[in-house]
Amino acid sequence: MKPGNDAEQQLASFIAKYTPAIAAQAFEIRARMRAKYPSALELVYDNYNALAIGYCPAEKTSEAIFSIALFPRWVSLFFLQANGLPDPDRILKGTGNVAKHVVLKSADDLEHPSVRALMHEAVLRAKVPFPATGTHRLIIKSVSENQRPRRPAQQPQTAVKTARRAGVATRTGAHR
Repeated sequence: MKPGNDAEQQLASFIAKYTPAIAAQAFEIRARMRAKYPSALELVYDNYNALAIGYCPAEKTSEAIFSIALFPRWVSLFFLQANGLPDPDRILKGTGNVAKHVVLKSADDLEHPSVRALMHEAVLRAKVPFPATGTHRLIIKSVSENQRPRRPAQQPQTAVKTARRAGVATRTGAHR
């Protein structure tokens, strides 16, 4: 859809929908991924469930090796060719045959030995490798019209306390 600076601005607007903590984490993870894989193309999908940024050797989504996905409460690193990927520390989550993920508590998790080993192995086993040289490109591939909220919903207990303070009846108690 959009290459270049327009795409950077559009991606920044997608990330800005998240809480400041998730947005900061996403920017840092993205910077580290770009440093690790400078020739990878970044393909952006602002989907219904999450904002996903795929790291691909070319524009074919099916060749993507990794993606980072932003959810309201966390960021995950997806291994998109995880079938047969050795995981001796059993850190991969998910039941899919193709894609599995690791929830990243911070960008520093990308440097954890178990995560680094998985990433290294994923690159070695990729159907199509990242190019040895090349220019980075950011491409907005799709934007879903309907999306889940990008920020966490108010916690139920907090909602009850807020309602009580306002003098509103709740299921757990009578109003004042």
